Amino acid sequence: MSVVAFVIFACTLAAVITKPRNLSIGWSAMGGAVVAILARVVSFQDVWNVTSIVWNATFSLVGIILISLLLDQIGFFEWAALHMAHIAKGNGRLMFVYVILLGAVVSAFFTNDGAALILTPIVLAQVRVLKLDERMVLAYVMASGFIADTSSLPFIISNLVNILSADYFDIGFAEYSLYMLLPNLFSIAASVGVLLLYFRKRIPASYDASRLAQPREAIKDLSLFRLSWAILGVLLVSLFCSGWMHVPVSLIINGVALFFLLMARRSKSVQTWSLIKNAPWVVIVFSIGMYVVVWGLGGVGLTDLLARWIRLLADHGVVAAALGMGFLAAFLSSIMNNLPTVMFDALAIKAAHTTGIVQDALIYANVIGSDLGPKITPIGSLATLLWLHVLQRKGVKIGWGAYFKTGIVLTLPILLFTLVGLIVTLLIKGS
Repeated sequence: MSVVAFVIFACTLAAVITKPRNLSIGWSAMGGAVVAILARVVSFQDVWNVTSIVWNATFSLVGIILISLLLDQIGFFEWAALHMAHIAKGNGRLMFVYVILLGAVVSAFFTNDGAALILTPIVLAQVRVLKLDERMVLAYVMASGFIADTSSLPFIISNLVNILSADYFDIGFAEYSLYMLLPNLFSIAASVGVLLLYFRKRIPASYDASRLAQPREAIKDLSLFRLSWAILGVLLVSLFCSGWMHVPVSLIINGVALFFLLMARRSKSVQTWSLIKNAPWVVIVFSIGMYVVVWGLGGVGLTDLLARWIRLLADHGVVAAALGMGFLAAFLSSIMNNLPTVMFDALAIKAAHTTGIVQDALIYANVIGSDLGPKITPIGSLATLLWLHVLQRKGVKIGWGAYFKTGIVLTLPILLFTLVGLIVTLLIKGS
């Protein structure tokens, strides 16, 4: 039965990644779930258990993407990117850093998917307007795509991985952010340093900022743009209070998204029905289907095997638990995608029966590894696969071999530095 479960998982993941005949990732995942049920690898009760775990995370992502798409249509992200480019005043290296920092902010509030899929095309368009050499263009594009994942740690909403783990271990929004604030700062600092070092020969010394439009020209609806700041402020405050109010974050996010949509109906710049129709509803089907398949791996003993390894790490203390779990999650994410990995690891962490600060080390290191590890390979996350697809449509082709050589060199030092930030946080809290 364990062989059957593994074959179903491998075939499902292969279908999700390769999308044969342009088959939707949702139907690939749901197909794998149906096969798992027919093969009796999982039961209908397992399907209910999975749905109860992933519904909040899935609907949260849909709501965040809706808000992101609304902001994109009124020119919010282009306005921000143009501001960064003008503030740099023609300094190519400074603009490179600002692009990274802007990506970090967008990723924190609008998920890694939002940063990769919305901000990257804007950055690409701007650097092409500047008439930069194609090798220089690639440096900015890679930086904007890379930071999308490496800075997706600070809030539960910053990455679907974060929401899933927080839900599974019943971690509140504020509590999660307190643990991840320092690791995220470490990750951003490391990302800036490593990306600057790696692309130092491809970053232009200067550029002609007069070629760029003024930030105000990017705004399509000024009144809605001003309202969006208030909406985002209310959203952030509400999310921090969600733990005390015992309200699922998905209800808050989708409530804000619905209000924003109603306000945008009168705007000539926003096509609300088209936006709703093109929202990532397929993610709901994908989440349930993929996690049912992963649940099947746990049912045949693979979770127990991983739990024993995790227990060995835990027995050696906080540092070993954090570093070991972080790199283990990163490795698994890079070869079998981060969404299955974070749940598979979470099941194993619970089965390892650890407690206290060591358990905290395992939980948060699993999130860090699952957020950063996917950058090693193109198949590590759906966001990276979609990012590569968007770039290809824009005429920028990055081969999988070239991506891997870049990804592994950039990811490993950033991952190590970020885990050090987690260890410092844990030791401070445990003292």
